[in-house]
Amino acid sequence: MPELPARDPDGANGAAGRGSPESDADRRRRRARFLRELAEARELRDRVQPRRTKAARLRHALRMRTFRW
Repeated sequence: MPELPARDPDGANGAAGRGSPESDADRRRRRARFLRELAEARELRDRVQPRRTKAARLRHALRMRTFRW
């Protein structure tokens, strides 16, 4: 039975596994997906922990009020 290559969920193993450098487009694509997922996770956390979100919003507003330009 032939051995299958290890599965890489984001496909980054294709170019990097052969030793060729990762293209800028691939890096930007992975970074954009990461940032989208991070924003989604933050939105989910804000929805399930509204009290913490409100407290963070108030702390941020206080910091912005006391910031000197």
